[in-house]
Order: sequence, then C-alpha cells, then structure tokens
Amino acid sequence: MPSFSRNDVVLVAYPFSDRTGVKVRPAVIVSGPHRSRDLFVVPLTSRADRMVEGEFSLADWRSAGLNMASVVKRGLFTVHESFILKRVGTLGTMDTTRINESLRSWLVL
Repeated sequence: MPSFSRNDVVLVAYPFSDRTGVKVRPAVIVSGPHRSRDLFVVPLTSRADRMVEGEFSLADWRSAGLNMASVVKRGLFTVHESFILKRVGTLGTMDTTRINESLRSWLVL
C-alpha cells in the first residue's frame, strides 16, 4: 500500500465526469496521517493568470519535483490514494507555510 505524507507533491489521475478517461495533474497532499485511504489535495497549475486570494506561485517548484513554475490553486479535493500515480517531490518550507496560511484563509480557520 502506498504511503503519502502532508506536503508531498503528487500526480493525480482525475477521472472525467463521464468516466471516459483521466487527466493527469499535479497536486499537494494537505491531509495528515489517517487510516482512511482518501486524501485531501490542493491542485497545482502552470497558469498564473487570474489568481484569486490565497493562490500563489510556488517559490521552489523545481525542488518540489515539478517541470515548470506552478501556482497553488484555491480548491480542496478528496481523492482515493489509488488515483495518485506517483510522488514527484515535497514542498519547501516557505511554500509549506504559504499553503497552510491559504488553507486557514479559505476555510476560515
């Protein structure tokens, strides 16, 4: 059984709503250790236009294992670990702090 940790950068196979295929996209795991096989993830994108409050460009995207500059998008999704294709890296300290601040803001915590 795969093991993933908070702040891992992963590739997720998001299924199309009609189940005819999948789209592979990067995301950050934001859930902590839990016995459930469902994980909370925040999506990443290379599109930096039209960012909303709390979205930000990753400062250290290369060390996070990404191939291009990426933006943390406002969104929180639950995915079963079987949809995670692989771990590509881990967020750095500054990006971890920023994603935690964004989650607090988005969820009003």
